[in-house]
Amino acid sequence: MLAEFREFIARGNVLDLAVAVVIGAAFGSIVTSLTEDVIMPVIGAVFGGLDFANYFIRLGPIPADFSGDPTSYAALKAAGVAMIGYGQFVTAAVNFLIIAFIIFLIVKAANKAMRRQPDAPAGPTEVELLAEIRDELRRRT
Repeated sequence: MLAEFREFIARGNVLDLAVAVVIGAAFGSIVTSLTEDVIMPVIGAVFGGLDFANYFIRLGPIPADFSGDPTSYAALKAAGVAMIGYGQFVTAAVNFLIIAFIIFLIVKAANKAMRRQPDAPAGPTEVELLAEIRDELRRRT
């Protein structure tokens, strides 16, 4: 079993996948920052100063010793209050759409580049080869 595992790890595809995961994680953090720090504030400003990070539905009571802002999603979450953070969900959905669109563009560009590569010239078909053989045999006799 250990030899099988070593063979699995030694394959190039596994290393390529590991590199892709690391690059994907870094790309995800860039897109998260783009969404949270650039796109969502602009969307909030367009819609009258909305802050999507603080849109939530509180499901549980606020602890008696809570001294933070009761309208702050982050403060209530840190205090352990049960909530549905639909503003955070909207932000995550925007992150997903951005990443999905960029991956779509990358795959589209890769497919286009693959199509541009000239195919190897096609050789004669089987019928053409058989006809050549037939003609050569006739010529020899």
